Amino acid sequence: MAKILIIEDDTALRTVLRDTLRAFGHEVSEADDGNEGLKLFRRTAFDLAITDIVMPEKDGLEFLLELKKLQSSVKVVAMSGGGFGQPREYLRMAKAFGASVVLEKPFTRNALMAAVEQVLPAETTVT
Repeated sequence: MAKILIIEDDTALRTVLRDTLRAFGHEVSEADDGNEGLKLFRRTAFDLAITDIVMPEKDGLEFLLELKKLQSSVKVVAMSGGGFGQPREYLRMAKAFGASVVLEKPFTRNALMAAVEQVLPAETTVT
């Protein structure tokens, strides 16, 4: 079981992500933007952050840069459906900024869990 932080401004998607991760035995906390995500990360040690890229307030790229300054070894899954640009461009930048894995929206539950299993140690994932 891993401690995972989800940062996603779409409430419905955040709920689906949370429920999926909990169904696989993970402990999940949630934030609706990068500012709230950083506040939670400063108070709690997480094994993984899953962040959207295009969000109001502090977007996922800004969150990723600041998070890596706080804890350079933290694993991050970045996801994007695009926004004003192409999702692949946002995801390319996220990877350059230190994301471990990137997911283009929409993605399946299986793709989410494969990304989580790819970045977390085997003892923290449930298959």
